[in-house]
Amino acid sequence: MGKAEESRLYVGVDLHKTQLTVCAVSEDGEIRHEGVYPTDNIGYSRFCRRMHIEERKGYIIEMAVESTGNARYFKNRMEAEFFAVKVVNTSKFKVITLSTKKTDANDAYTLAYYLMKEMIPEAHLCSQTSEELRRMLKTRSILVQSGVKIKNQLHGMMLGYGIETKGAQFQSKKKRQELIGDLEDQYSEFTASSLEVTLSILDGIIEEQIKVVEKQLRDMVKENDTVELLQTIPGIGFIGATTIAAYTEDLSRFDGDFKRFAAYLGIVPSVHDSNETHRRGKITKHGPQDLRTAFVQVALGLIRQKNKYADWRLIQDYNKKKENKGSGRAIIALTRKVARIVFAMLHSREPFNPALMVGEHQQTKQAA
Repeated sequence: MGKAEESRLYVGVDLHKTQLTVCAVSEDGEIRHEGVYPTDNIGYSRFCRRMHIEERKGYIIEMAVESTGNARYFKNRMEAEFFAVKVVNTSKFKVITLSTKKTDANDAYTLAYYLMKEMIPEAHLCSQTSEELRRMLKTRSILVQSGVKIKNQLHGMMLGYGIETKGAQFQSKKKRQELIGDLEDQYSEFTASSLEVTLSILDGIIEEQIKVVEKQLRDMVKENDTVELLQTIPGIGFIGATTIAAYTEDLSRFDGDFKRFAAYLGIVPSVHDSNETHRRGKITKHGPQDLRTAFVQVALGLIRQKNKYADWRLIQDYNKKKENKGSGRAIIALTRKVARIVFAMLHSREPFNPALMVGEHQQTKQAA
């Protein structure tokens, strides 16, 4: 085979945890290479050497890989070798998932073929900084969930001994000692010891590690203007602001269109069309769950203080919606309004303005 004279070689990569299957196709449709490589240093080095051989023959290498847990690592490693890599948005690329011939080799060829046809829907990869922030937030979430599970187990344990407990009883040292004392009096020191051990796990491992993670999060965002900006919104705390900042680093991909941003959050209703029937269902819940949860938490924070902000239009709209449609729909509607406010603030880079939350009538009344 002669020199390719700067033609392109399209490489589909079916990436798994332990191996990657590749298929390299030239512009004329010729399969120039097929292979399987382990996802260790030796495997990656062998694969890169093979691609550099094709490069020296005159080919410009382009790669496509599905968005998986190790896709970022693959992309970083290939780009360090100066290969162009597109990460495929699997939710928008159903060709592979719906294929009747589901093999790694066929998937790799399909990726190469659609890359050649310029029909690959790309996934958005955040920066390494945002990725690290998201992972730290996820670690905190896991710890918090573990703490909740332990507390639920404690409630169940105490109920088994005929003692009904509330969440606040595990927060107070005095209340804890009273519970331990009750178990010792009614049962034995061994029964009380079981409670003490579980509480020590909650305090010594879960709660302490949560504090460590939160300190690391504060260190990571101490120069992040977005976190500071978002905390000007009533109802939003440090964790909520940090979560939103971690997932909204690059707003340019939404082209200033809030509807696209709302779709990314998964807070838009699903739509079902059939003939002349047009039905809107529950929200799609597409996109990052942690980000969507953060916005819902902001909405719930405002609801907890709704008497304080009773003159705000969005609180008044929430009350009407709750009365007519129920609390669930009202919360989602309020969440969308909060998301729109955040979207505008992230573009304008101006802090939250409470004056914009009330109508002209209320503003005149307050001024008087």
